[in-house]
Amino acid sequence: MLDVRVGDIVQLRKRHPCGADEWRIVRVGADIGLRCVGCDRRVTLPRRRFERRVKAVRTPHEAPGPVDGSAEAAHGSEGGS
Repeated sequence: MLDVRVGDIVQLRKRHPCGADEWRIVRVGADIGLRCVGCDRRVTLPRRRFERRVKAVRTPHEAPGPVDGSAEAAHGSEGGS
């Protein structure tokens, strides 16, 4: 099961007729509510169909940077105390 939250931006495999391919998630449950970033159209998809159509998920809650924590290891304390 794909972990998505309200406010995430998803890219779907097919473009919307307005030309945009990114959607903002506005509802999460058995159905997923989406709002087109280009024209503000709102649609609802069953979760199964949504998960098949998703190409990428951009989560605004996550800070950009390395996922594996390598930045912390590189800037950690060097010997010393």
